[in-house]
Amino acid sequence: MSRKSLKQPVTAATNDEPVIPADWFDEFEAAARRSLETRMRYSFIRTYKPVLDDATYRSFDTMEEYRRWCEKNLPAWLGYGRV
Repeated sequence: MSRKSLKQPVTAATNDEPVIPADWFDEFEAAARRSLETRMRYSFIRTYKPVLDDATYRSFDTMEEYRRWCEKNLPAWLGYGRV
């Protein structure tokens, strides 16, 4: 869908294009009017990550050592374990 085709909210699916709810469209339009600096500031959400954020840095001699440390010290929900 091109930017030009979004002049008005899409109310019915035509030509296999998705239906865009009016409130989503309004939010998109408001976001598009913001400056790049503002959009970048709101784009990243700071989330505390247990253990990872508790030290300023860590270094490992090998990737294997790093992976073992992750498996032993990090909660599984962070996604740093092996599959």
